[in-house]
Amino acid sequence: MANVLFTNVRIIDATGAQPYTGEVLIQGNRIARVGRGPRSLPTAGVTVIDGAGATLMPGMCEAHTHFGWTNSKTLDAIQKMPHEEHTLWAAQVAKLYLDYGWTSCVGAATPKPRLDCVIRDAINSGQIPGPRYTAASQEITVTGSLGDDMLPHLPFPEMSFGCVVDGPEGMRKAVRMFLKYGVDQVKLNLSGDNLVPGADARTSWMSDEEVAVAAREVKVRGKRLASHARSSESVKQSLRHGVEVIYHASFADEEALDMLEAHKDKHFVAPGIAWLINTSYHAAEWGITPDKAKAMGYHRELEVAIESLKKMHKRGIRVLIGGDYGFAWIKHGTNAKDLEYFVKYLGFTPMEALTAATRYGAEVMMKGSELGQVKEGYLADLLLIDGDPLANIAILQDPARLLAVMKDGRFHTAPDIQSARSVRPAVA
Repeated sequence: MANVLFTNVRIIDATGAQPYTGEVLIQGNRIARVGRGPRSLPTAGVTVIDGAGATLMPGMCEAHTHFGWTNSKTLDAIQKMPHEEHTLWAAQVAKLYLDYGWTSCVGAATPKPRLDCVIRDAINSGQIPGPRYTAASQEITVTGSLGDDMLPHLPFPEMSFGCVVDGPEGMRKAVRMFLKYGVDQVKLNLSGDNLVPGADARTSWMSDEEVAVAAREVKVRGKRLASHARSSESVKQSLRHGVEVIYHASFADEEALDMLEAHKDKHFVAPGIAWLINTSYHAAEWGITPDKAKAMGYHRELEVAIESLKKMHKRGIRVLIGGDYGFAWIKHGTNAKDLEYFVKYLGFTPMEALTAATRYGAEVMMKGSELGQVKEGYLADLLLIDGDPLANIAILQDPARLLAVMKDGRFHTAPDIQSARSVRPAVA
């Protein structure tokens, strides 16, 4: 691990300060010095990377990640991939996220009980490249709700997309099983989803007794609880039981928003806005025409979710980048589209969208005091960008603009430097 000095770079440090020209010295896996202006830091004994005016910013965090989703058009197609192929697939996806500048990812659910844990451990041991990762359980659901794919003539639990439980004792057993496997985060499907006939996004399925058992088991072991919560009641249920990471929250009403705001330092919302937009209007090739999406309820959910999320943002609730990529119409690798959507639909400024992907991302990774900012003493997860994402947030979707990706002080993607040690500009 060589010492590296980035010089002649435009720094977006994610502290809230405006960008500035400066230098950043990396020693080991941490940011040792941050200097303002050109040539303010010593160069002896370090590899000097002249950024030639490129932007240096923290690595991004995808807060709603499914490495095991297979770019398929249905949930059952994901689950039917055999274990061996599925592990290889998830390993390739983990590398892809790092390729695209996502140096941290929060596992939001996995289709096989141990898949996320295996991938996390392989990343941490250096067997495969990938982001910092928190491993998730399968989605825990109840009979008849999202994730219950069992058929009466094929009553095989292992073929169901989710882990189906009923009652507090069933919940206790399932949660303990996932904790035994080593997950960092247990996921509960508290609401339905428009994909499920008779269990749409406005419905709430899990009892308070079942959620309370899950919350207790997770808390005892120092782990975290997350929820699929589209309905207003499921959002409030999440808050009552201390669920830290709330996915979707589309139909959050004023009472739910008040509850979120009152405890905004304890909770995160990762909405998955790309799923709603693309399922509503860009999935016709895979059988979901806009008319069908409207009939399923997606147009209405998108409309309501945009208004709810705008209100959350104005109230200072931490709304995070990422969500549900890995389907045929929102493929892995296109995740940076979320930042554009946050600006276009949710009223975020480009700086606020970057903050959601960096500083808030570090907080959801439980590393807010040492990750997600260009700051002395912080972990060296950094991106060198050809261009200014504050002027055009969409450039983060172009891999050619990622001149360098550094994770933990090591280059995953090293800059293409000329003999003068300046970064070669991207090909137009």
